[in-house]
Amino acid sequence: MDNKERILAIVRKVSNQTAAPDPDESLFDSGFLDSFALPDMVSELEREFGIKIPDSDLNPRKFESIAKIQSYIESRM
Repeated sequence: MDNKERILAIVRKVSNQTAAPDPDESLFDSGFLDSFALPDMVSELEREFGIKIPDSDLNPRKFESIAKIQSYIESRM
């Protein structure tokens, strides 16, 4: 499973949805995530990828889409 698939699995788990958003689709505007789900998703990303995401990065715009999340994660690895 590549990073994109791993991220998508986390988004589906946190959002309780089975649909797959487009890579550049806003996860917040499309209803997959809201500000309350962001900390849960970040915790799952940290656990899955073995990274630490600083509180200063808990900005919804950094995690707006699958593509942005993938880019962020890969820059932290």
